[in-house]
Amino acid sequence: MKLRFVSITVLTGILLVWTSAAFCQNAISMSEWVEKVGQGSINWSAGFIEAKGIGAPPDRYLGKINARPMALRAAKVDAYRNLLEITKGVQVDSRTTVKDFAVESDVINTQVEGLVKGAQVIDQQYLSDGTVEVTLRMPLYGELSKIMIPISIQKRKEIPPPPPVVEAPAPPPAPAVTAPAPPPPPAAVAYTGLVVDARGIQARPAMSPRIYDEDGKEVYGSANVDREYAVQQGMSGYARDLTAAQSNQRVTASPITVKGLKTGGAGRSDLVISNADAQLIRASAENASFMKKCRVMIVLD
Repeated sequence: MKLRFVSITVLTGILLVWTSAAFCQNAISMSEWVEKVGQGSINWSAGFIEAKGIGAPPDRYLGKINARPMALRAAKVDAYRNLLEITKGVQVDSRTTVKDFAVESDVINTQVEGLVKGAQVIDQQYLSDGTVEVTLRMPLYGELSKIMIPISIQKRKEIPPPPPVVEAPAPPPAPAVTAPAPPPPPAAVAYTGLVVDARGIQARPAMSPRIYDEDGKEVYGSANVDREYAVQQGMSGYARDLTAAQSNQRVTASPITVKGLKTGGAGRSDLVISNADAQLIRASAENASFMKKCRVMIVLD
Protein backbone atom coordinates (compact mmCIF):
# COMPACT_ATOMS: atom_id res chain seq x y z
CA MET A 1 0.00 0.00 0.00
CA LYS A 2 2.84 2.35 0.91
CA LEU A 3 4.57 1.62 -2.40
CA ARG A 4 1.38 2.41 -4.27
CA PHE A 5 1.07 5.76 -2.45
CA VAL A 6 4.66 6.66 -3.31
CA SER A 7 4.08 5.79 -6.98
CA ILE A 8 0.99 7.99 -7.16
CA THR A 9 2.88 10.85 -5.50
CA VAL A 10 5.75 10.56 -7.98
CA LEU A 11 3.39 10.49 -10.97
CA THR A 12 1.53 13.53 -9.65
CA GLY A 13 4.82 15.39 -9.29
CA ILE A 14 5.83 14.56 -12.86
CA LEU A 15 2.50 15.78 -14.19
CA LEU A 16 2.87 19.05 -12.26
CA VAL A 17 6.35 19.57 -13.70
CA TRP A 18 5.11 18.96 -17.25
CA THR A 19 2.16 21.32 -16.70
CA SER A 20 4.42 24.03 -15.27
CA ALA A 21 6.86 23.65 -18.16
CA ALA A 22 4.08 23.96 -20.71
CA PHE A 23 2.70 27.03 -18.93
CA CYS A 24 6.11 28.70 -18.84
CA GLN A 25 6.66 27.95 -22.52
CA ASN A 26 3.44 29.71 -23.53
CA ALA A 27 3.47 32.43 -20.86
CA ILE A 28 3.85 36.00 -22.11
CA SER A 29 6.15 38.41 -20.29
CA MET A 30 4.63 41.71 -19.17
CA SER A 31 7.37 43.54 -21.12
CA GLU A 32 6.44 41.89 -24.43
CA TRP A 33 4.41 43.88 -26.94
CA VAL A 34 1.51 41.72 -28.10
CA GLU A 35 -1.11 43.00 -30.52
CA LYS A 36 -4.50 41.31 -30.16
CA VAL A 37 -6.11 40.80 -33.56
CA GLY A 38 -9.42 39.02 -34.12
CA GLN A 39 -9.11 35.37 -33.08
CA GLY A 40 -5.38 35.61 -32.41
CA SER A 41 -2.43 37.90 -31.84
CA ILE A 42 0.93 39.17 -33.12
CA ASN A 43 3.77 38.96 -30.61
CA TRP A 44 6.13 41.66 -31.86
CA SER A 45 8.63 41.00 -29.07
CA ALA A 46 8.97 37.23 -29.45
CA GLY A 47 8.39 37.35 -33.22
CA PHE A 48 5.41 35.09 -33.94
CA ILE A 49 1.77 35.16 -35.03
CA GLU A 50 -0.90 33.01 -33.39
CA ALA A 51 -4.51 32.20 -34.24
CA LYS A 52 -7.21 30.05 -32.68
CA GLY A 53 -9.91 28.04 -34.39
CA ILE A 54 -12.96 26.20 -33.06
CA GLY A 55 -14.63 23.26 -34.76
CA ALA A 56 -17.61 21.02 -34.09
CA PRO A 57 -18.64 17.76 -35.75
CA PRO A 58 -21.76 17.70 -37.94
CA ASP A 59 -24.91 16.98 -35.94
CA ARG A 60 -25.34 13.54 -37.49
CA TYR A 61 -21.94 12.47 -36.10
CA LEU A 62 -22.51 13.59 -32.50
CA GLY A 63 -21.75 10.77 -30.09
CA LYS A 64 -20.10 8.64 -32.76
CA ILE A 65 -16.50 7.47 -32.80
CA ASN A 66 -15.39 9.79 -35.62
CA ALA A 67 -16.95 12.92 -34.09
CA ARG A 68 -13.71 14.16 -32.52
CA PRO A 69 -11.53 13.77 -35.63
CA MET A 70 -14.10 15.68 -37.66
CA ALA A 71 -14.29 18.43 -35.02
CA LEU A 72 -10.50 18.65 -34.98
CA ARG A 73 -10.38 18.95 -38.76
CA ALA A 74 -12.99 21.74 -38.67
CA ALA A 75 -11.05 23.57 -35.93
CA LYS A 76 -7.85 23.47 -37.97
CA VAL A 77 -9.62 24.86 -41.03
CA ASP A 78 -11.01 27.69 -38.90
CA ALA A 79 -7.59 28.37 -37.32
CA TYR A 80 -5.81 28.48 -40.69
CA ARG A 81 -8.43 30.90 -42.02
CA ASN A 82 -8.01 33.15 -38.98
CA LEU A 83 -4.21 32.96 -39.18
CA LEU A 84 -4.24 34.00 -42.84
CA GLU A 85 -6.46 36.98 -42.03
CA ILE A 86 -4.18 38.09 -39.17
CA THR A 87 -1.02 37.60 -41.24
CA LYS A 88 -2.36 39.72 -44.09
CA GLY A 89 -3.03 42.50 -41.58
CA VAL A 90 0.58 42.65 -40.36
CA GLN A 91 2.07 46.14 -40.81
CA VAL A 92 5.15 45.85 -43.04
CA ASP A 93 6.05 49.53 -42.89
CA SER A 94 4.28 52.76 -41.96
CA ARG A 95 2.16 52.72 -45.11
CA THR A 96 1.80 49.10 -46.18
CA THR A 97 0.44 45.82 -44.83
CA VAL A 98 1.05 42.26 -46.04
CA LYS A 99 -2.39 42.35 -47.65
CA ASP A 100 -1.42 45.37 -49.77
CA PHE A 101 1.47 43.43 -51.30
CA ALA A 102 -0.62 40.26 -51.67
CA VAL A 103 -3.30 42.15 -53.61
CA GLU A 104 -0.67 43.56 -55.97
CA SER A 105 0.90 40.18 -56.75
CA ASP A 106 -0.61 36.72 -57.11
CA VAL A 107 2.86 35.26 -56.51
CA ILE A 108 3.18 36.99 -53.14
CA ASN A 109 -0.37 35.99 -52.21
CA THR A 110 0.40 32.33 -52.98
CA GLN A 111 3.66 32.49 -50.99
CA VAL A 112 1.90 33.95 -47.94
CA GLU A 113 -0.85 31.34 -48.09
CA GLY A 114 1.80 28.62 -48.30
CA LEU A 115 3.55 29.92 -45.18
CA VAL A 116 0.27 29.96 -43.27
CA LYS A 117 -0.48 26.36 -44.28
CA GLY A 118 2.89 25.39 -42.79
CA ALA A 119 2.04 26.87 -39.37
CA GLN A 120 2.61 24.67 -36.32
CA VAL A 121 -0.18 23.38 -34.08
CA ILE A 122 0.95 24.32 -30.57
CA ASP A 123 -2.22 23.42 -28.67
CA GLN A 124 -5.51 21.59 -29.10
CA GLN A 125 -8.26 21.36 -26.50
CA TYR A 126 -11.19 18.94 -26.53
CA LEU A 127 -14.06 20.78 -24.84
CA SER A 128 -16.93 19.24 -22.90
CA ASP A 129 -19.54 20.24 -25.49
CA GLY A 130 -17.81 18.17 -28.19
CA THR A 131 -16.06 21.08 -29.88
CA VAL A 132 -12.30 21.34 -30.35
CA GLU A 133 -10.12 24.45 -30.05
CA VAL A 134 -6.82 24.57 -31.96
CA THR A 135 -4.02 27.14 -31.69
CA LEU A 136 -1.61 27.68 -34.60
CA ARG A 137 1.68 29.59 -34.57
CA MET A 138 3.98 30.81 -37.35
CA PRO A 139 7.15 32.98 -37.24
CA LEU A 140 6.78 36.69 -37.90
CA TYR A 141 10.32 36.85 -39.27
CA GLY A 142 12.35 34.49 -41.44
CA GLU A 143 10.37 33.29 -44.44
CA LEU A 144 7.61 35.92 -44.15
CA SER A 145 10.03 38.84 -43.82
CA LYS A 146 12.18 37.37 -46.62
CA ILE A 147 9.19 38.04 -48.88
CA MET A 148 8.04 41.34 -47.41
CA ILE A 149 11.05 43.37 -46.34
CA PRO A 150 12.93 43.47 -49.70
CA ILE A 151 9.74 44.62 -51.45
CA SER A 152 9.15 47.17 -48.72
CA ILE A 153 12.69 48.51 -49.08
CA GLN A 154 12.20 48.93 -52.82
CA LYS A 155 8.84 50.64 -52.39
CA ARG A 156 10.10 53.00 -49.69
CA LYS A 157 12.61 54.54 -52.10
CA GLU A 158 9.64 56.11 -53.86
CA ILE A 159 8.06 57.54 -50.67
CA PRO A 160 9.09 61.01 -49.43
CA PRO A 161 10.11 61.43 -45.76
CA PRO A 162 7.74 63.07 -43.26
CA PRO A 163 7.71 66.89 -43.29
CA PRO A 164 10.21 68.57 -40.98
CA VAL A 165 9.13 69.70 -37.53
CA VAL A 166 8.13 73.38 -37.72
CA GLU A 167 9.54 75.36 -34.84
CA ALA A 168 8.26 78.67 -33.45
CA PRO A 169 10.18 81.73 -34.65
CA ALA A 170 13.18 82.51 -32.50
CA PRO A 171 13.04 85.63 -30.30
CA PRO A 172 15.20 88.61 -31.32
CA PRO A 173 18.82 88.23 -30.29
CA ALA A 174 19.93 89.79 -27.03
CA PRO A 175 22.65 92.46 -27.01
CA ALA A 176 26.05 91.01 -27.74
CA VAL A 177 27.91 89.97 -24.62
CA THR A 178 31.39 88.58 -24.55
CA ALA A 179 31.01 84.93 -23.63
CA PRO A 180 33.61 82.34 -22.70
CA ALA A 181 34.77 80.02 -25.43
CA PRO A 182 32.44 77.00 -25.84
CA PRO A 183 33.70 73.66 -24.53
CA PRO A 184 35.04 71.21 -27.11
CA PRO A 185 32.44 68.74 -28.48
CA PRO A 186 32.27 65.45 -26.62
CA ALA A 187 34.14 62.53 -28.13
CA ALA A 188 32.00 60.13 -30.15
CA VAL A 189 30.87 57.08 -28.20
CA ALA A 190 30.72 53.67 -29.85
CA TYR A 191 27.21 52.65 -28.78
CA THR A 192 26.17 49.00 -29.11
CA GLY A 193 22.55 49.65 -29.93
CA LEU A 194 19.67 52.13 -30.06
CA VAL A 195 16.59 52.31 -27.83
CA VAL A 196 13.78 54.66 -28.86
CA ASP A 197 11.26 55.54 -26.16
CA ALA A 198 8.14 56.00 -28.29
CA ARG A 199 5.62 55.97 -25.47
CA GLY A 200 3.00 58.70 -25.39
CA ILE A 201 2.94 59.37 -29.16
CA GLN A 202 0.63 56.49 -30.20
CA ALA A 203 3.36 54.72 -32.15
CA ARG A 204 2.67 51.28 -33.60
CA PRO A 205 4.94 48.35 -34.56
CA ALA A 206 5.97 47.28 -38.07
CA MET A 207 8.42 44.90 -39.68
CA SER A 208 10.31 47.75 -41.31
CA PRO A 209 10.12 51.01 -39.33
CA ARG A 210 12.16 54.15 -40.07
CA ILE A 211 13.60 56.84 -37.80
CA TYR A 212 13.99 60.47 -38.93
CA ASP A 213 15.37 63.64 -37.41
CA GLU A 214 13.35 66.85 -37.07
CA ASP A 215 14.43 67.98 -40.54
CA GLY A 216 13.02 64.85 -42.18
CA LYS A 217 16.44 63.27 -42.78
CA GLU A 218 16.63 59.52 -42.28
CA VAL A 219 18.60 58.37 -39.25
CA TYR A 220 17.76 54.68 -39.41
CA GLY A 221 16.12 52.70 -42.19
CA SER A 222 16.69 50.39 -45.10
CA ALA A 223 19.90 52.16 -46.15
CA ASN A 224 21.52 51.37 -42.78
CA VAL A 225 20.79 47.66 -42.41
CA ASP A 226 22.14 44.39 -43.67
CA ARG A 227 19.31 42.58 -45.43
CA GLU A 228 20.03 39.24 -43.75
CA TYR A 229 19.75 40.73 -40.26
CA ALA A 230 16.51 42.48 -41.21
CA VAL A 231 15.02 39.27 -42.61
CA GLN A 232 15.95 37.07 -39.67
CA GLN A 233 14.93 39.36 -36.80
CA GLY A 234 13.16 42.36 -38.27
CA MET A 235 14.57 45.87 -38.38
CA SER A 236 13.75 46.47 -34.72
CA GLY A 237 12.59 44.73 -31.58
CA TYR A 238 9.65 45.95 -29.48
CA ALA A 239 8.95 46.11 -25.76
CA ARG A 240 6.53 47.75 -23.33
CA ASP A 241 9.11 48.45 -20.65
CA LEU A 242 12.07 50.83 -21.08
CA THR A 243 14.36 48.96 -18.69
CA ALA A 244 13.60 45.66 -20.43
CA ALA A 245 14.42 47.23 -23.81
CA GLN A 246 17.69 48.71 -22.55
CA SER A 247 18.79 45.34 -21.16
CA ASN A 248 17.62 43.33 -24.16
CA GLN A 249 20.41 41.24 -25.72
CA ARG A 250 19.53 42.73 -29.09
CA VAL A 251 21.12 46.08 -28.10
CA THR A 252 23.77 44.41 -25.89
CA ALA A 253 25.78 46.27 -23.27
CA SER A 254 25.81 50.01 -24.04
CA PRO A 255 22.83 51.29 -26.07
CA ILE A 256 21.95 54.94 -26.58
CA THR A 257 18.40 55.86 -25.48
CA VAL A 258 16.48 58.65 -27.26
CA LYS A 259 12.92 59.98 -27.09
CA GLY A 260 10.46 59.75 -29.97
CA LEU A 261 8.82 63.12 -30.67
CA LYS A 262 6.10 62.07 -33.11
CA THR A 263 5.13 59.37 -35.60
CA GLY A 264 4.86 59.33 -39.39
CA GLY A 265 2.80 57.42 -41.96
CA ALA A 266 -0.70 56.00 -41.74
CA GLY A 267 0.58 53.02 -39.75
CA ARG A 268 2.33 55.34 -37.25
CA SER A 269 5.45 53.15 -37.23
CA ASP A 270 7.93 55.75 -38.50
CA LEU A 271 9.43 57.83 -35.69
CA VAL A 272 10.90 61.33 -35.43
CA ILE A 273 13.63 62.10 -32.89
CA SER A 274 15.44 65.34 -32.07
CA ASN A 275 18.27 66.65 -34.22
CA ALA A 276 20.59 66.53 -31.20
CA ASP A 277 19.88 62.82 -30.62
CA ALA A 278 20.22 62.14 -34.34
CA GLN A 279 23.66 63.76 -34.32
CA LEU A 280 24.80 61.53 -31.45
CA ILE A 281 23.64 58.44 -33.34
CA ARG A 282 25.31 59.52 -36.57
CA ALA A 283 28.56 60.24 -34.76
CA SER A 284 28.48 56.78 -33.20
CA ALA A 285 27.58 55.10 -36.49
CA GLU A 286 31.01 56.01 -37.85
CA ASN A 287 32.62 53.69 -35.31
CA ALA A 288 29.89 51.12 -34.66
CA SER A 289 27.89 48.68 -36.75
CA PHE A 290 24.84 48.37 -34.51
CA MET A 291 22.45 49.81 -37.10
CA LYS A 292 23.71 47.46 -39.80
CA LYS A 293 22.91 44.54 -37.47
CA CYS A 294 19.43 45.94 -36.62
CA ARG A 295 20.34 46.43 -32.97
CA VAL A 296 17.36 48.69 -32.36
CA MET A 297 14.62 48.44 -29.73
CA ILE A 298 11.44 50.55 -29.72
CA VAL A 299 9.36 50.96 -26.56
CA LEU A 300 5.60 51.34 -27.10
CA ASP A 301 2.63 51.95 -24.81
